[in-house]
Amino acid sequence: MAKKSLRSITVLEPGPLATVQDRGRFGFRAMGVPLSGAMDFHALRVGNLLVGNSDAEAGIEITMGGFRAQFRCAADFALSGAERASHLNGEPIAFWRAYRAQDGDLLSVGEMSSTPVFGGQLEHNSGVGTARAGLRIYLAVSGGIDVPSVMGSRSTYLRGGFGGLGGRGLLPGDILWLGDQVWNARVKPAPAELIPRYSFYPALRAILGPQDERVQDEGKSAFFSGVYEVTPRADRMGVVLAGPRVELFGGADIISDGTCPGAVQVDGSLQPTILGADCQTAGGYVKIATVISADLPLVAQLAPGDRVRFEPISLWQAREIYLRNEYLIRTLLH
Repeated sequence: MAKKSLRSITVLEPGPLATVQDRGRFGFRAMGVPLSGAMDFHALRVGNLLVGNSDAEAGIEITMGGFRAQFRCAADFALSGAERASHLNGEPIAFWRAYRAQDGDLLSVGEMSSTPVFGGQLEHNSGVGTARAGLRIYLAVSGGIDVPSVMGSRSTYLRGGFGGLGGRGLLPGDILWLGDQVWNARVKPAPAELIPRYSFYPALRAILGPQDERVQDEGKSAFFSGVYEVTPRADRMGVVLAGPRVELFGGADIISDGTCPGAVQVDGSLQPTILGADCQTAGGYVKIATVISADLPLVAQLAPGDRVRFEPISLWQAREIYLRNEYLIRTLLH
């Protein structure tokens, strides 16, 4: 495959898991192909815009940190998402702003020796080198990660073994080719209004339904008033929670219908699961609610031991929040 340029970065250490992701794979869910894409697309989107890319370019999703790479060209880059101590050639760098790397520069993202990722009482802080809530970090590089497009997307779908770099997580020695340099990076950091306040205990706004008629009043009350803990069964497919039981009428099984990221399923254990970017395209469990798109970044950053609560919101309120977020991005970064 002919490359647009000879620009590249070399992966030295990928950490526990690093994959190539973009905004996702649209138009194939009817054939059973999940959306995939960045779990925290807002973070990747802002990172792309900071370095002068379109928001559809592919970047690297880094889980927990421990990622090291070497630039093989001059390039602008930005880190976003869950903030962890990171360095360029040993010098601390901040998240949510663009930097320029030169050929041979070494980037370290989220040193694993920093304060533990899971659990705790720390609040969001935009300084450099402080541990914060969150699980996933995003690296956007000018020109984007130039891997082959599969079904209209460069996103990695690990369970299916396609997309990204050979359908797998990144490995030491991998060379990632970049698209053409744009040299249009933003000088100023991202405005504070666009930086999510990741939390160990977020309140997730959710629209009731579509199968809320299958949920008893006691179950709805427990769901919206209780506190749930993120279990170790949390990955890109879904986040399994443990907490108050969501009592149902007639059991959890329904005739399978469509699902989407953010849908909250209740299975036979009467515990909720928030579906993620790699979720199945159809499912046969009651869906009590759907987390609004503006709060999916908070879901993406949940780690085992974190706690969540749900707040009911109307469809019209969700639309208003979505439109406000789009307005902020378009006016502050475009």
